[in-house]
Amino acid sequence: MEAPTVVFASAPAITAGVPQHKILDLKVMPATAPQAPARKTKLPKKKLAGGGGGYVLEDVPHLTDFLPQLQSYPNPLQDHPAYSVVKQYFVNADDTVSKNIVVHENSARGTHFRRAGPRQRVYFQPDEVSAAIVTCGGLCPGLNTVIRELVCGLHDMYGVTNVVGIEGGYKGFYARNTVELTPRSVNGIHKRGGTVLGTSRGGQDTAKIVDSIQDRGINQVYIVGGDGTQKGAAVIHEEVRRRGLKCAVIGVPKTIDNDIAVIDKSFGFDTAVEEAQRAINAAHVEAESTENGIGVVKLMGRNSGFIAMHATLASRDVDCCLIPESPFFLEGKDGLLAFAERRLRDNGHMVIVLAEGAGQDLIAKGMPLADTHDASGNKHLLDVGLWLSHKIKEHFRKKPNCPISLKYIDPTYMIRAVPSNASDNVYCTLLAHSALHGAMAGYTGFVVAPVNGRHAYIPFYRITEKQNKVVITDRMWARVLCSTNQPCFLSPEDVENARQLDEEEPQIPLIEGQNSLVKASPMSMCNGHGHLCNGTTY
Repeated sequence: MEAPTVVFASAPAITAGVPQHKILDLKVMPATAPQAPARKTKLPKKKLAGGGGGYVLEDVPHLTDFLPQLQSYPNPLQDHPAYSVVKQYFVNADDTVSKNIVVHENSARGTHFRRAGPRQRVYFQPDEVSAAIVTCGGLCPGLNTVIRELVCGLHDMYGVTNVVGIEGGYKGFYARNTVELTPRSVNGIHKRGGTVLGTSRGGQDTAKIVDSIQDRGINQVYIVGGDGTQKGAAVIHEEVRRRGLKCAVIGVPKTIDNDIAVIDKSFGFDTAVEEAQRAINAAHVEAESTENGIGVVKLMGRNSGFIAMHATLASRDVDCCLIPESPFFLEGKDGLLAFAERRLRDNGHMVIVLAEGAGQDLIAKGMPLADTHDASGNKHLLDVGLWLSHKIKEHFRKKPNCPISLKYIDPTYMIRAVPSNASDNVYCTLLAHSALHGAMAGYTGFVVAPVNGRHAYIPFYRITEKQNKVVITDRMWARVLCSTNQPCFLSPEDVENARQLDEEEPQIPLIEGQNSLVKASPMSMCNGHGHLCNGTTY
């Protein structure tokens, strides 16, 4: 790949909140790329502002960036009776949220995002707002709560009465009629699982979607979905901007796997962990109630094992946790099968929890299948739970003196279909309110989510450029290994690769909580025989 050239150009951006510093547009393009029409080669721009001490603001677009004559109005919240007792109605114009809060004495101030919340001036009058809400991708606890709170928040705080739902995901913009959403019609939907609007994967035709937005006179679009959905939202925002439409495009990030980068966590994750414990408890009861009982539980986690990791820590009944980020092997004295023998000999039963994306490379070696993907571009996974259950049964059939009773539980689709719990309901409310405050204030092209405990407006590109993953050299994963007393299962090849990595890169100290960014060697945790060997398990 050719090295990119970074091009800086002045931008007619909102400068509120970053006084005396020039806001820049940053665009990355191939160094030798030929000149072409802007519509074909234009990439999303990064709106950056610099400050003292290494301060960088990664700002989000504003409608006045491309509609400079847009009129603003006083925020009606200042006259809202519910806010009459609030000490400070509005977020300060220069409030930002730091991406990193663990720093050293000489650290730069680093990257910041614009703080979410209501502003003194808004760029929409209540009677001109025509809002649309769409849900895309897989199901997740909390979808209906987000829908409800967007509708009720717009109505109760800003007096907006024209809100519609787009049925069936992105394709619903041009393939189906809209459904009117009112506080009365959404009352109580937060007690139900799924999404009342329906959902689908793929089906994005950007031109048709924006045509529909334009034809229907929609000027606020709230898009609820995962990283693939938000990539689509970014493209929709760029097309809206290209056409010069007064339309705010806002994303509410959703993934049950909690694999969205930058943000603290995604909604529905707490509910998923809570429900996963029910399956683990059932597996433990089954295993404990019979001689040499083994319970195997498969949980959601295509590319990251956060649900499996947190459910394991919460349960304390798990003997082995397997996730996509941590390789494992079956055979040999330090393999999973030998560990299962030892655990049955010592305890008489065993519970294994695994994420759906774990061990896919091992399955593929014995089951060569076509490399297929779903409509969202996700690779179809093989059933690691069934495969592992078969391997365990096959292994113990060769040991007549140790007959086993294995129960396999797959609650994945049950978990994602349940209503959100109390914690997620509150979280979804805050997300929805932060999203609509940003839209009314004229911000666009962003997702809203908490960063280090404070809700912020984050540019689309920030959450779509990579996924959040469990770092197996972080103390959180060490706590799992300490809880289960399982080997870390690093093979000799993994250890050798780690040695080479150690020689190429200086080791960075572990910083708790920076799970998606820490770079540290597996050698710091493993002695090469698959066992934890240092003192970081506190």
